[in-house]
Amino acid sequence: MQVAVCSDEPYPVNEVVCQLLERQNHEVRRFGAVLTGTEQPWAEVAEAAGLAVANGEVDEGIFFCWSGTGICMAANKVHGVRAALCSDPEQVRAARIWNHANVLCLSNRTLSEDMAKEMLAAWFETEPGTQGAAGVAVLRAVDARQRGRVVQAGR
Repeated sequence: MQVAVCSDEPYPVNEVVCQLLERQNHEVRRFGAVLTGTEQPWAEVAEAAGLAVANGEVDEGIFFCWSGTGICMAANKVHGVRAALCSDPEQVRAARIWNHANVLCLSNRTLSEDMAKEMLAAWFETEPGTQGAAGVAVLRAVDARQRGRVVQAGR
């Protein structure tokens, strides 16, 4: 499986995750600070990696920022991305089952190596199933209604 991994800032946990993925025979495609080793704007990093997911250049994504929140918000602006900010393996499983998440967002600040292992295991062991299909269909309908709608700056 091809996995986009990105971060706005270089953190040791990013490399830990890349190595875990590679040991599991996933092909890692690096974006942002995971690629360059230098700080990058989180919204742009999420857009670039999110487009790779949405366009099918990679199968899924693991995205990082300090809290995980900003990168998740930005990733979800990319049509076709369903990013979930998770802090434990059960949240990861729920995001896969109920929301059919294709991007896992994590906090550089709080993620330990042990928790990274557990969360990646939960991510790859849990396939999106039929349980969340109805909710995802409604989400797609909301997205379709909102596309093209102009939003004023600051709102």
